Amino acid sequence: MAVWIQAQQLQGDALHQMQSLYGQHFPIEVRHYLSQWLEGQLWDVIDLENPQEEFKAKRLLDSLIQELQNKAEHQVGEDGFLLKIKLGHYASQLKSTYDRCPLELVRCIKHILYTEQRLVREASNSSSPVGGMMDSMSQKYQQINQVFEELRLLTQDTENDLRKLQHNQEYFIIQYQESLRIQAQLTSLATLPPADRQLREPTLLSKRATVEAWLTREANTLQKYRLDLAEKHQKSLQLLRKQQTIILDDELIHWKRRQQLAGNGGPPEGGLDILQSWCEKLAETIWQNRQQIRRAEHLRQQLPIPGPIEELLNDLNSTITDIISALVTSTFIIEKQPPQVLKTQTKFVATVRLLVGGKLNVHMNPPQVKATIISEQQAKALLKNENTRNDSSGEILNNNCVMEYHQATGTLSANFRNMSLKRIKRSDRRGAESVTEEKFTILFESQFSVGGNELVFQVKTLSLPVVVIVHGSQDNNATATVLWDNAFAEPGRVPFIVPDKVLWPQLCEALNMKYKAEVQSNRGLSEENLVFLAQKAFSSSSINPDDYRGMTMTWSQFNRESLPGRNFTFWQWFDGVMELTKKHLKPHWNDGAILGFVNKQQAQDMLMSKPNGTFLLRFSDSEIGGITIAWVAENPNKPGERMVWNLMPYTAKDFSIRSLADRISDLNHLLFLYPDRPKDEVFSKYYTPPLSKAVDGYVKPQIKQVVPE
Repeated sequence: MAVWIQAQQLQGDALHQMQSLYGQHFPIEVRHYLSQWLEGQLWDVIDLENPQEEFKAKRLLDSLIQELQNKAEHQVGEDGFLLKIKLGHYASQLKSTYDRCPLELVRCIKHILYTEQRLVREASNSSSPVGGMMDSMSQKYQQINQVFEELRLLTQDTENDLRKLQHNQEYFIIQYQESLRIQAQLTSLATLPPADRQLREPTLLSKRATVEAWLTREANTLQKYRLDLAEKHQKSLQLLRKQQTIILDDELIHWKRRQQLAGNGGPPEGGLDILQSWCEKLAETIWQNRQQIRRAEHLRQQLPIPGPIEELLNDLNSTITDIISALVTSTFIIEKQPPQVLKTQTKFVATVRLLVGGKLNVHMNPPQVKATIISEQQAKALLKNENTRNDSSGEILNNNCVMEYHQATGTLSANFRNMSLKRIKRSDRRGAESVTEEKFTILFESQFSVGGNELVFQVKTLSLPVVVIVHGSQDNNATATVLWDNAFAEPGRVPFIVPDKVLWPQLCEALNMKYKAEVQSNRGLSEENLVFLAQKAFSSSSINPDDYRGMTMTWSQFNRESLPGRNFTFWQWFDGVMELTKKHLKPHWNDGAILGFVNKQQAQDMLMSKPNGTFLLRFSDSEIGGITIAWVAENPNKPGERMVWNLMPYTAKDFSIRSLADRISDLNHLLFLYPDRPKDEVFSKYYTPPLSKAVDGYVKPQIKQVVPE
């Protein structure tokens, strides 16, 4: 129940964010209406990576504005009159905010709808591992929020102490001025007659002694106040550093890891809204403490009192500067990564974001971000702070972009929409390494000023590794390099080191993730499929699940060495299967009609126990991106005996002429899909209907497949 309540709260946050898109809080009936309308639109058909989709986004924006205006026109009565005004205002707000950037609206709404759906789905299944994970996340978030509350109270406490210190110091200075006045009076007594001096001197001496005694005591008290305040600031900074470590070194690193796995087809990395809210709270608290420390230093300069406080304040100032520097430099991140397989002369996009930009008012002097492509060796040198003379490994067009502050979402980001890699400069390759194994990265760098140029930060961030290709034929091998890197890279590695050898089950997890994403199917690779793949990868038909769980596979076995008796690698074969399934066989794979990962001998063993005309579909062993039909029938050369026949594999080229379902329909000797399903029951919904009428006076001929007797 607690999980469900939290999901509802988070969903409420998402709805609140949707309201903030329009800069207003919706009345409940408007919110309900808009939620229904938004969920009913085809937001998912818009590809945010394609700037040409802006026309579709603009059409949806105009449609939403029109809906609001129509809704406003139908309001009646006194309450309706107020709602009519508000709806008209929302329509105007939408138009003024998003008319020039309608894709931003789509981006926000897609994220909100995804978040709401995910939260409700996970909360309603709280007994599952996902629900357990959500409980764990809830506890973690609660702990982080508790620490923020503790920091708020500590900061408020030091603020109160600082005011008290300032008040006491001001009173001390007044009394100190009084002591100087008394001393001046005593000095002036020398000009008076002895009788007058004797009359006034004792009183003044007594007053001076009293004031000096008070000043001595108060100086000690002020010193103690200063030391106590410094100790409290030390405690605050320790807690701040610990909280910042959790957020930056745990949560933000986990987000980046999810982003990397998403490149292999993993689940979306999730929005940055919670992370940004935490980083902004950190920035706000750090800045408040920094200002307090600076005020304490100013008070010390106004009234220097010998003691250790000067060194303490210097240490505090140095520490708080280090903390804010780490925060700013770590929160300059790549929200949308450039494509990891990057083709020259092809347009690509990327988005960088500063998670603390709004709170530190960086946008008041909008910084410019520059993108440069550098090699793996240059990235290593950069992280070691070695002088790389700002060399690049290529030329990127349109590689400068000014960061913009988006009032509706509270984000500061630079959206590179039209970058293109004009040329690439490759390094000398090692051994058997090919051009598709060479890794580059996009370096994004900028300069931020904080607090009216009080602090200036040089910030840099590296994209995930990219492999540069010049022709589409290199895409297959480049994708292998990216998949291996995304799957097995460890946080904090030296660029871009990955293990040369991994456990087979780890590779299976990566292959399954990639396959499901490419085929866009919930049907992943089964245990039997993975056994088949292991047998293929290790060239052994005797491998069983218990054997391969402890086996390892090297990069060379994966995509450098050809399979025995073939002219292609394991990955090239597997990628061909994915491409064929994605483009031509997706519905049949989702229906379970394709066994696919079965070798010729297994197919024969399975079919020989079935009636004649039973068939199955398996991926070709001998050809990349091929699928064949195996069926059992009589052996014409030996009456009374049966045998398994195999059609020559079909490829994508074949299916562009005639679909798999139609080809199966053509072959009358195929009767039952293994194990015993009538073929029409499985495939008839995919058959192409025959043309019954002539078109423009012509009868269109039809292609039909036949198998020679």
